[in-house]
Amino acid sequence: MKKKVGDKVSNIRLTGLDGAVFDLSSLKGRPYMLSFFRFASCPFCNLRMHQLVSRFDELGGRFTVVAIFDSPLDNLREHADRHHSPFPVLADEHGTYYAQYGIEHSILGVLKGMFFRMPTMMRGMFKGYVPLKIKGSMTTMPADFLVDESGVIRRTYYGQDEGDHLPFDEVQRFARRA
Repeated sequence: MKKKVGDKVSNIRLTGLDGAVFDLSSLKGRPYMLSFFRFASCPFCNLRMHQLVSRFDELGGRFTVVAIFDSPLDNLREHADRHHSPFPVLADEHGTYYAQYGIEHSILGVLKGMFFRMPTMMRGMFKGYVPLKIKGSMTTMPADFLVDESGVIRRTYYGQDEGDHLPFDEVQRFARRA
C-alpha cells in the first residue's frame, strides 16, 4: 500500500555497503529523504546517486538521505561503492521494504523512461554506469519520501518512469526548512 503524507515511516533494518545493519530508527530527531532506487547498475539511479553525493553539502548538516536499492548487497557494492556516499546505501534484495512502502513496478514506466529520458540514460552510460549485470527487478519504479524529525512523511513522490525522482531543488528546500 502506498504511503501518504502524514503517515509515520515504517522502521527499516537493512545491511549497508559497509556491511553493518542500518536501523532507520537511528535517525529519530533528524529530517531525511528516504529514496528507493531500482537495481544497482541502473544508469538513472547512478546519476541520481552522483547528484545526491556531489551536492550533499547543499542539504545542510542535520538533513541526510537513506538510499535503498532493489539489488543484492554484493551487486550493490560493485556499483555503488564508487560514489563514496556520505549517507547510508542499503540493499533490499528481497523487496521487503519496497512492498511495505508501496513501490510500484511498471513495464510502461521502463519504456517511458527509455524513450523520453534517452539523453539522460546515454549520459549515465557515458559516465560508466552501464547496466551489464542487472540484479534486481527491471520494472521497479523509483520513489522518494521527505520525512520530518518525528518520522512523519511530509512529501511522497512515486516516480512515473525509471528516471523520475523528486527534483533536487525540492529536496533542498525541505532540508533548509528542517
